[in-house]
This record gives sequence, structure tokens and C-alpha cells, in this order.
Amino acid sequence: MSFFEPINQQTKEAVKSGEKFLKYSEEYFNLKIFRQVSFSISMILKVLAIGVLILIAIIFLAISGAIALGDQLNSLPLGIVIVGVGFLLLAGLVYLFRKKIDKKIIRVISESYFK
Repeated sequence: MSFFEPINQQTKEAVKSGEKFLKYSEEYFNLKIFRQVSFSISMILKVLAIGVLILIAIIFLAISGAIALGDQLNSLPLGIVIVGVGFLLLAGLVYLFRKKIDKKIIRVISESYFK
């Protein structure tokens, strides 16, 4: 029996080490997931807040620009149409470059995720 006692003891220690490793790995992955989720939520909220403020500013600038252009052309509807067409052209450019924009966003997100 004395031959099997050291093997039995080493096996028990190996099992304990394995359980400890799994426990610490689980804690690490939970912390990693929490970090990624909190980073993502923080980023979404910041982008949303900044985006809303920029959108409000663009709306006010578009309205004032349309009024000023309408005054210059002596036709308020024509000024509004010109500003509207400008936004449609801008939307068309964004649509044309959408794949480049997607690649840039994916690159930025992947860099922060796999850090």
C-alpha cells in the first residue's frame, strides 16, 4: 500500500490545483465580460448623447440656413428645397462610402475588444 499512497496524494493535489485553476479562470472571464459590457454600454451612451446634441445643432443650422438662403433668393421655399437637396446629397455620399465606414467601425471596435 505504501507504493500507492504518494500517487494518491499527488492525484488529490492535482485535482485541487485543477479546481483552483477553473475557479480563477471563471472569475477572470466574469470580470472580462463585465469590463466589455460596461465599456460597450458606456460607449453607446456617450455616442447617443453626443449624437443627439449634434442632431439638434444640425437641425437648427439647417433651419437657419434655409431661412437665410430663402431671404437671399427672395423665396423661402426655394431655400428650404436647396438645403433639403444638400442633405440628400450628403446622405448619398454616406451611402456610397458605407462599406468603408463599416470597416473603420469594425476595426475600432475589434481593437478595443481584443485588447
